[in-house]
Amino acid sequence: MRESGFGRACALLAPETRQEVASDADDCAKGLAQEHLPFASGDTADAVAEVYGRQAMVRLSGDTLFLSQFAAGWKVVAAGCTPRPDLPFDCKVKGG
Repeated sequence: MRESGFGRACALLAPETRQEVASDADDCAKGLAQEHLPFASGDTADAVAEVYGRQAMVRLSGDTLFLSQFAAGWKVVAAGCTPRPDLPFDCKVKGG
């Protein structure tokens, strides 16, 4: 993903998540680039979303995302998440 792609991805992050990513690298886009997130294909045909009120989990081919609903719409609170047996997901990107 190009730098501009990471910048666009930062705009989709929840405020605390964006702040956490930016604090690790002094810039959100650079921080996302350093995380080496899994690539989820643009094909959303296999995407599965589970919504629980104002929270959601979206499973894509290659990644699992967690979202929350804000006044400005749905924002990503965690990405690059992998399941762990009997434990919460392990996420590369998440808010503080």
